[in-house]
Amino acid sequence: MSQQFEMDKTFSPQQVEGTTYEAWEQSGAFKPVIKVGKKPYTIVMPPPNITGQLHMGHAVDVTVQDILIRFHRMLGDPTLWLPGTDHASIATENKIVEQMRKEGITKEDLGREGFLERAWEWKKLYGGRITQQLRRLGASCDWSRERFTMDAGCSKAVTEVFVRMYEEGLIYRGERIINWCPVCKTALSDIEVDYEEKQSKLYHIRYPEDDGGEGLVVATTRPETMLGDTGVAVNPQDERYTHLIGKELLLPLVNRRIHVVADDYVDASFGTGAVKMTPAHDPNDFEVAKRHNLEILRVMNDDGSMNEAAGPDFAGMPGKDARKKVLEMLEAQGLLVKVQDYTHNVGSCSRCHATVEPLISKQWFLNMEPLAKPAIEAVRECKVTFVPERFAKTYFNWMENIRDWCISRQLWWGHRIPAWHCQTCGTTIVAREAPDTCPDCGSSRLSQDEDVLDTWFSSALWPFSTLGWPDDTKDLEYFYPTSTLATGYDIIFFWVARMIFSGLKHMGEIPFDTVLIHGIVRDELGRKMSKSLGNGVDPLELIDTYGADALRFSLILGVAPGADMRISNERMEAARNFANKIWNASRFVLMNLDGTSRTIDDSLLNTNEKWILSRLNRAIRSMTGHLEGNDLGLSAQVMYDFAWNEFCDWYIELSKGDLFDGTPERKDQARAVLETVLSATLRLLHPFMPFLTETIFKAMPGKQEASCMLSPWPEADGKYDFAQEEQQMEGVMDMIRAIRTVRNELKVQPGHRARVLLKPNPGWAERLRDAEPAFQRLAGASALTLLKAEEHITEKTVSAIGTIGEALIPLGDLVDIEKEIARLSKEAQGLRDEIIKSQGKLNNPGFVAKAPPALVQAEQEKIAHNEGILASLEKRVEELRQ
Repeated sequence: MSQQFEMDKTFSPQQVEGTTYEAWEQSGAFKPVIKVGKKPYTIVMPPPNITGQLHMGHAVDVTVQDILIRFHRMLGDPTLWLPGTDHASIATENKIVEQMRKEGITKEDLGREGFLERAWEWKKLYGGRITQQLRRLGASCDWSRERFTMDAGCSKAVTEVFVRMYEEGLIYRGERIINWCPVCKTALSDIEVDYEEKQSKLYHIRYPEDDGGEGLVVATTRPETMLGDTGVAVNPQDERYTHLIGKELLLPLVNRRIHVVADDYVDASFGTGAVKMTPAHDPNDFEVAKRHNLEILRVMNDDGSMNEAAGPDFAGMPGKDARKKVLEMLEAQGLLVKVQDYTHNVGSCSRCHATVEPLISKQWFLNMEPLAKPAIEAVRECKVTFVPERFAKTYFNWMENIRDWCISRQLWWGHRIPAWHCQTCGTTIVAREAPDTCPDCGSSRLSQDEDVLDTWFSSALWPFSTLGWPDDTKDLEYFYPTSTLATGYDIIFFWVARMIFSGLKHMGEIPFDTVLIHGIVRDELGRKMSKSLGNGVDPLELIDTYGADALRFSLILGVAPGADMRISNERMEAARNFANKIWNASRFVLMNLDGTSRTIDDSLLNTNEKWILSRLNRAIRSMTGHLEGNDLGLSAQVMYDFAWNEFCDWYIELSKGDLFDGTPERKDQARAVLETVLSATLRLLHPFMPFLTETIFKAMPGKQEASCMLSPWPEADGKYDFAQEEQQMEGVMDMIRAIRTVRNELKVQPGHRARVLLKPNPGWAERLRDAEPAFQRLAGASALTLLKAEEHITEKTVSAIGTIGEALIPLGDLVDIEKEIARLSKEAQGLRDEIIKSQGKLNNPGFVAKAPPALVQAEQEKIAHNEGILASLEKRVEELRQ
């Protein structure tokens, strides 16, 4: 039995995906073939967290990258997709702490070394889960080069970068305002803070003058922080407060004297125009305090409770209890002027969801200004291009207003900061290796800094640390800079920007030339997926139900770069239907190839064959152009339209005449064209639906490659450009569509045949005569007769107008006229009854008065709709009776 007959009747992705992927990986097909002198195409995978479970964001990310990788691999480029995972300091530590809590164990019980041993065990147990799930999507990464942000090589790179930038004065340690999680007890980066609009209260508090004057009123949402106030700021142009500038106020409850200062930061039109200054707990207040030499007084502990500086009445109190007591005391003293409802954004820890406290803390920082300037220029000069271009504005907005980056975290899991503090003289030593003694005093009493680095510090080095930097490796020399970074728009600030300035700083080159931005996946109603809405979708469940190819295609088809995409069962079913369509068409073709490969005889090409080969050329050029321009959604749409409409619905049907009734010569020619078009279609579709195309490709006769993935990307062949035949075929197809529309309107059964009388437009007679087999096969024509323009037909006919002429179909050939009149009359009476019923409702004052306006409008629209159909039916009945 020939190979093609072994294809199942239906495509079952669950039966082939696992074995197909395993065969790919074991064959080494994912590894790049280095060609000296040829530019490679490289993507470093945005590393998912080791805590990760595959979600829809990963599915989009991986699908986009895999399409590009498979496309460039088929183009013959040396192609590397380098995978890896991120240690995700805070996320992983929280997971482990949560697991330990269930066992009744704390971090402190184990100690740092014991906790890290447990963390590495956890990583070993769960860290590979996400990469196994990525395989299910078909990710064709070079797993032999897989990296981890805390492996030896990446850790060496992190240490080298830290030491170099410290030695250059770019990294420093100091006290600044940072985001602080009182539950995780660590500093947070901006990306680790989620902001949500919440209902709150705005408290207006009077701060009297030191000499007993009425002073002024400030407004705050956090009255407990007033215990740390060291001043009040007003706008220098605000005439209401000019008499108070430079004077002292008496801070209520703690009776501390604080100064009124003038600063342009204050918006005189907002609130009372007077702003309480809490420099240790607000970043803006901190900057004002530095300009006016205000005291910086921290009144909160790391756990969010009040410290001794808050005063004896409040020390040790949780923040919420302190707020309650502050308000009670202010009200008792007549200083709580008023309370308003207020809506504002509140930051919470993205991991534990505790409210984030801005507070002053001694941390490690990276000076961003000298790093940001060349990174901004690289994008302005188009060395790095954002797709779509509009996202460059987001990049510029952040980079041009950048603040120094707090890079330290109060955690145990992560890259420990390579700094040691001398317990004798206080000197800080930053080094690549642990020092034995202090270089200043010679003491051996050295302790390493307790903090670890922000996860994004190591991620910023990903494009070159994964290729071996700081060592001069062959991979680094050949594959850097990389080509495309595909990522979501939500981390442009936090990762993309940091990779660009890190690449420029440490490699002297951009890390990639293109940043391809994709949107987020939303539900069918356009809502963002969230636990609270309960609308999350598990991609693994979709793969189990519909197959990986259907998921990949549904996420890409018709989606513009940067646009959000919607996922629904209907969209998944449509993608699965497309896969089944390709499978069934391929099965038909392969059954008719008899296991033999054939070559097209150009001298025997008929119009239908010239048309499909010319359309194939257009599809190849269009898809190639869209993929090179990173518009994957349009490329997929071109594939869908060509494969479903032109190849499956039209050409395969047209070819059946030669396959079933043609001469041996015509049969072989039809088979050769079918084989050529199917082969190209499979290769064009492969980056989008790799499992389906690989399975069918294996059954193709005469293939030169062992895998569709390693076969060459199709190239348009100019000798098969037939513009005239395309135009002719489009005219015939338009005529056939018009006839089909008429038959559908008359509810004619698909197998029922009728004569077709054609009145062609000038110049179309010969082409329509040649197309008789097409009308017989695709328009239900029993016979085709060409009429002259002036020729008159006496029998009743229905007309179908096309761009190339008019088709007249004898009505008696299509329907039993008397039965059709009876059917239409019955249908018309039903519509009249519906109209009367709706009019009755609208004429009922009670219905109109009580029914919702939308329901009344719906009834009105229903009448108009039914009246339109009724008019059409009555006209058709009248025509039949003539």
